[in-house]
Order: sequence, then C-alpha cells, then structure tokens
Amino acid sequence: MVERKRQPSGDEARGKAMRAAIGAIAEKGPAGVRMADIAARASMSTGHILYHFGRKDRLLLEVLAWSEADLGARFEEAAAGAATATEKLAHFVRYYLPRGQGDERYGLWTHMFARRHDDASRLLLTELSDTWDARLEAVVREGQARGEFAPVDPADFTVRAVAMLNGISADIMFGRPRWQQTSPDAFALAALERELRAS
Repeated sequence: MVERKRQPSGDEARGKAMRAAIGAIAEKGPAGVRMADIAARASMSTGHILYHFGRKDRLLLEVLAWSEADLGARFEEAAAGAATATEKLAHFVRYYLPRGQGDERYGLWTHMFARRHDDASRLLLTELSDTWDARLEAVVREGQARGEFAPVDPADFTVRAVAMLNGISADIMFGRPRWQQTSPDAFALAALERELRAS
C-alpha cells in the first residue's frame, strides 16, 4: 500500500503557503508566479492551495497583509527603542520605503494596485495603507507634544508625506538612476524634517 503524503491543515497550511509564496514571488514576480509554483515550494498539492485560498489574487492579498503585519511589528519594535520622535521618523521612512528594485513587498503592492478588486479586497488594501498613515500621524503628534516638531496639522502633513514617499517608492521600483547616487531614505527624511522643524 502506498502511503499518502500528509497535507498540512488550517493555520499550518496557510502559513506554509504564504512563506512559499514570498519565495516564489521573489523568484518570478507577482504576475509570473503560478499556484503550482507556490504549491511545489510548500510541498503541498495545487488543489490544497486552491482549497485554502480559492484563487491566486486572494493568496497574494493575504501574503501582502501577512508581510505588512510583520513589517509593521518590526517598525514598532524599532520605534519603541528610539529616544526621540525624530528618530522614530527616521525609522518610519526606513521601513516604509522599498529596499531596492527587487523589494517583494512593494512588488506585491504594485501588482495589487494594478488589478480590479471586489469591495472586500479594496477595503483590506485601504486598511493596510491607513495603518501606515496612522503610524506616521502618531509620530508627528508625539514630536509636537515633545516640542521637537512644528505645529503643522498632523493629518494634512501625513497626506503630503505619504504622497511623497509613495512617489519615491515608485521611482525606486522603476529603477530610476537618481536613487543609485542618492539615498532615498536620507532624501525623504530631510524633506520631512524641513517641514517639521520646530524653529
């Protein structure tokens, strides 16, 4: 009798699939990756992957949410160790911007923004974006309370800041040569600090 390979179930299967998807996306890109590629990396059947996620876009959306939660937790840990709001702002810029043209997380964002979504998916993407806005606004309010930052409107500042950071992020992912000679983190932080300078 041939022993059938055990398929993981529940949270175990979802975790394996998402970790495998990150590796497959890094190799083939979000558009090029197939469910079969993810299944092979996870040592699962394609049918099992489909059972848990239904379709590729749903899996990629969940991978993005999982990745954002992990990145957000790392930002919060770094921010908790910062002595000033200015240091927290520097951490925010570093965790927000992509680490290079091959950044898998930003590759996923680009892929997801280019597709049509149902209301539930659109809501999730909006919530992921709003979470980063809330983090930045909290840093600004803390800096103002400490007297480090000027009394700008935190919500308005956040809209302007995120728009700038998203533009820089798109440039990095596109491979604009200017960011090969200039640090995008340093450039963005200097621009934000100029507006927030208290004196």
